Amino acid sequence: MTEEKKAEEKKAEEKKAEEKKAEEKKTEEEKTEEEKTKEKNEIENQEENGLLTLPMIPLRGLSIFPNMVLHFDIGREKSINALEKAMIMNQKVFLVTQKDENTDLPTISDFYHVGTVAKIKQMLKLPGDSIRVLVEGVCRGEISEIIFEVPYFRCKVSKVEDIETSDLPAATEALMRSVISSFDEYLSVNPKKAKDVFPSIMTIEQPGRLADIIASHMDIKIDEKQTILETFDIDRRLEILNDLLNREIEILNIEQTISYNVKTQIDKNQREYYLREQLRAIQKELGHDEDPADEVLELMTQLKKLKIPKKISEKVEKEIKRLSKMQPNSAEGTVIRTYIETILALPWNKSSKANIDLLAAEKILDEDHYGLEKVKERVLEYLAVIKLSKTLKGPILCLVGPPGVGKTSIAKSVARATNREFVRMSLGGVRDEAEIRGHRRTYIGAIPGRVIASIKEGGTNNPVFLFDEVDKIGADFKGDPASALLEVLDPEQNKDFMDHYLEIAFDLSKVMFITTANTIDTIPRPLLDRMEVINITGYTEEEKVNIAENYLVPKKVKEHGLTLENIQISEDAIRGLINYYTRESGVRNLEREIANLCRKVARKIVSSDVKSYVITEKNLEDYLGKKHFRYDIIEGVNEVGVTTGLAWTVVGGDTLFIETTAVPGTGQLVLTGQLGDVMQESAKAGLSYIRSVAGKYHIDEEFHTNKDIHIHIPEGATPKDGPSAGVTMATAVISTLTGIPVRKEVAMTGEITLRGKVLPVGGIREKVLAAHRAGIKKILLPRDNERDIEEIPEKVRKDLEFVLISTVDEALEHALAK
Repeated sequence: MTEEKKAEEKKAEEKKAEEKKAEEKKTEEEKTEEEKTKEKNEIENQEENGLLTLPMIPLRGLSIFPNMVLHFDIGREKSINALEKAMIMNQKVFLVTQKDENTDLPTISDFYHVGTVAKIKQMLKLPGDSIRVLVEGVCRGEISEIIFEVPYFRCKVSKVEDIETSDLPAATEALMRSVISSFDEYLSVNPKKAKDVFPSIMTIEQPGRLADIIASHMDIKIDEKQTILETFDIDRRLEILNDLLNREIEILNIEQTISYNVKTQIDKNQREYYLREQLRAIQKELGHDEDPADEVLELMTQLKKLKIPKKISEKVEKEIKRLSKMQPNSAEGTVIRTYIETILALPWNKSSKANIDLLAAEKILDEDHYGLEKVKERVLEYLAVIKLSKTLKGPILCLVGPPGVGKTSIAKSVARATNREFVRMSLGGVRDEAEIRGHRRTYIGAIPGRVIASIKEGGTNNPVFLFDEVDKIGADFKGDPASALLEVLDPEQNKDFMDHYLEIAFDLSKVMFITTANTIDTIPRPLLDRMEVINITGYTEEEKVNIAENYLVPKKVKEHGLTLENIQISEDAIRGLINYYTRESGVRNLEREIANLCRKVARKIVSSDVKSYVITEKNLEDYLGKKHFRYDIIEGVNEVGVTTGLAWTVVGGDTLFIETTAVPGTGQLVLTGQLGDVMQESAKAGLSYIRSVAGKYHIDEEFHTNKDIHIHIPEGATPKDGPSAGVTMATAVISTLTGIPVRKEVAMTGEITLRGKVLPVGGIREKVLAAHRAGIKKILLPRDNERDIEEIPEKVRKDLEFVLISTVDEALEHALAK
């Protein structure tokens, strides 16, 4: 009885709970209906004011245009909430595009504020809590205010609708036609787009709708679509769209061209492969088939014979094995084969049997070169040290001198004297580091650097290697060859020289390096520090005469098919060639003029019966024409304000006449004759010294205020610079101001200070030879240049009187006539 009562009570309670639940549901539905009605009324009120209050959904990687029907999937919580809210209301939603599609939780700044008001047509729930939505774009919209962001974005949107009209301006009509034409071409070159959309495009009469529909069919970037969406002016929208269409057409045309070229190349490769296989079969039938295995076996045999370091041997062996696995005619196979052959061709263990016999070396140097005693002596000392120490680790010789004095031929003589191969590499104009180190194998057509290539060509690992014109190395964006030479010319580093192409170390420590240069001024200092400089000065006139008589004339006579009976060139003719047809420190142009004489004589012998000709100074002009140069010969009487200075040039010494005059004026110093800055400063220093001692020499102490001093050096077309004319200019000015003439037979050189001291200068040997040639009898030299007199040939020293001076006073004692 008690159990039945309990069961009835339980049923009553369950019934009561169900009634309560139904009542709550009814209340909630009534409340929801009220909210829905309230929100609907609110939207209707907002629409009356030109604003819409709508849920907003940010889209990732997608843009929606008005009049466009599209479906997309949403899965983010905020987007689902906004969609459900839109369905409860009037099925309208505002769609905008995210700036970055990878942003999962966008904020206000993460999406564009111009989008599309869309109507939800259909929605379908998918597995995984995502929803597929079908929408239709209604019109453009721009966010006026974000109402809230949670639980979904809700904003006030200002509608932007295109004005539809049947009477379109002519410009708009033209733009529409241009866009339609471009879109037709776009569809024809884009294989991904169906062409059946074009008829429907043709039926659109409103320009704004036309632009939106075409933009929706284009494969362009999101930001470009957004630009079109944000362009409210219809004509401007059509212009932007037309530009995008033309650009896409151009890109698609290029893509088609590239695709065609690739396909053509593939077909070509297949055809070549087929032909090669046929050729291989034909060669096999003819018995000419070369087995790649035989080639690999031969390379391995050569490698074992070389006896190179184990590490290098393993690397080369690895490359040979790679080659064995490749098609013989493949491009990569050819590169590897060339690399292996280059390594195997290098003289790893092949050396010349160097025999340093100093007596034989001295004889060879004397045979090949006349004079240059100091240079020969230094070269023989270098060879002696090598013989005693049995090693080459020491300074690299750098032969410095003007053109044509025999720098390159000295290097050849050293190679001949030491019984070594001679290898020469010219560095003039080299600007690419790869010229020294080579190119890496990753580049097409890569080759070793010229250092390794020259060693390979020489055939031994201990040649005499000449770097010619090392002072003319350049540098640009491709690298600095001078820096690459630092490793080559450093005895501590070059035993493991690494070429970029080989990528293995090669020992250059056995190579005897010699460099040549015209000047050391342009050689980088770190490179110069690795070399011992040997200066080769120019030849004197006597040396040139001797070289011409004993070397050049016999050589050129033989080269031109003549004999010494056919042509005789007298000594005075040779001196005429040296003085009036050439102006150089070396003998290169002299050799050229002798060859010119031989050609003239050869023609006369062939065209006449006379078989012997004698060339003297008197008939020299008959063969070579008028004299090319002249030398100043000191003659005439002593003059006031004219002094003889001495100058050094790259082709030897020269005399320099300095003329001065004083005219009434305001104390200006006029300098003419194309003088450099240093020379102008020397003139100013000399003038300041003269002002300080004017009373001592009975010079008007006010001359600097009432007289203009003009200093002129003839041959104004030739630039002149340097401090060595300081004492000469000061003497000329003092002569002008005192009226005392200067002795014609006296020449001088030296730098002047404000205290009247005379400092040493360079190029004494060349300057003295020029003075001797000009007929000077007495030369005034700075006292500190006394050591340089010993370098002057004895024959010249005997004809000259040298006076060593320390001050301008001493110079005036010997220079002025009284």
